[in-house]
Amino acid sequence: MNEVSAVKYDVKDLSLAEEGKLRIEWAERQMPVLRLIRERFEKEKPLEGVRISACLHVTTETANLMLTLKAGGAQLALCASNPLSTQDDVAACLVKEYGIPVFAVRGEDKQTYYEHLHAALDNRPQVTLDDGGDLVSTIHKERQELLEVVVGGTEETTTGVIRFRSMAEQGVLRYPIISVNDANTKHMFDNRYGTGQSTIDGILRATNVLLAGKNFVVAGYGWCGRGVAMRAHGMGANVIVTETDPLKALEAVMDGYRVMPMSEAAKVGDIFVTVTGDINVIREEHFRLMKDGAILANSGHFNVEIEIPALERLAKSKRRIREHVDEYVLEDGRRLYLLGEGRLINLAAAEGHPASVMDMSFANQALCAEYIVKEGRKLEPGVYPVPEHIDREVARLKLQSMGVSIDTLTEEQRKYLSSWEMGT
Repeated sequence: MNEVSAVKYDVKDLSLAEEGKLRIEWAERQMPVLRLIRERFEKEKPLEGVRISACLHVTTETANLMLTLKAGGAQLALCASNPLSTQDDVAACLVKEYGIPVFAVRGEDKQTYYEHLHAALDNRPQVTLDDGGDLVSTIHKERQELLEVVVGGTEETTTGVIRFRSMAEQGVLRYPIISVNDANTKHMFDNRYGTGQSTIDGILRATNVLLAGKNFVVAGYGWCGRGVAMRAHGMGANVIVTETDPLKALEAVMDGYRVMPMSEAAKVGDIFVTVTGDINVIREEHFRLMKDGAILANSGHFNVEIEIPALERLAKSKRRIREHVDEYVLEDGRRLYLLGEGRLINLAAAEGHPASVMDMSFANQALCAEYIVKEGRKLEPGVYPVPEHIDREVARLKLQSMGVSIDTLTEEQRKYLSSWEMGT
């Protein structure tokens, strides 16, 4: 690891910092809620001296979260939560312009990825911010000495929350985690509108295909799947949804989409997107059924939703035909196209979520970090929802920034809602 003015780091090229600074400033203009929080943090310093290690996508939006936490007095260390999501100019800027230790290089291999995780953990964090769960799981498996130091943490994604709830059920989770992903101001907006738009953006940047008229298969109809389906439909695609949850499948039907098993969708799909958080959603049996020219993309956190090893086994040849497109030629001559190496297509081939929607997600992160510092030692190990007052405050600030006013209950209305005597 390198040092600049005693700041440890490992980034691609510090000369990229100026470009990164301009893009961070552009994103900041779209993040008014985080800006309001930063202004308060600068005055109150609620995180003074608190060590925070974050494993997040190193993007312009994340940079603004880091600057907010630093304004609150935190001592930071940041590493990437995905090898293909780092924006190298942003990483350089955080180091050179703002003195924040960053360990992230776009395209880093698995060994380097985990070296960077450990470098961030060398900060001896009292608070962890995670996106996918690798930081917390590494502490529990390899850096257990830090469990005496950590007060609590947050988790940004569905994938990470699933992992931590499993740890809690098995009795191995050793400190409290706040599920930022479950905040209404996160998943109803970030997951739906952010993932929806940015996934389509990534697919179009990678391929430049026309969506209108295509059979567009969405695997998973959670909030992310809803968003992807909505945006694909809006561009004229014929949306097909695959699901294992009968309630979500029913909702997809009622929303006007065709619903079928992947074994049927594989035969007719032109474009496939996985957004489930699970493993091998599209696998060998499905590859064997797909049409020549089918396009495969993933927008779940890890590159396990498409069974890439099976695709490698089935292919007689492979070549990179466009920057983010790998062509696999099967024995019978059919060609399947994998986008972004099966990693998050919205970050591998595009820029991730728009800053305006990440504004709310990262506002939750900042306020939950403050909450952990104040209340974390009172919490037992487990997964906790974002406190309702934080969720509502983020929504209030977002509306305020948009110039939108809403009604307030009258005293008569409050009394009616809290009583049972009045009836009809």
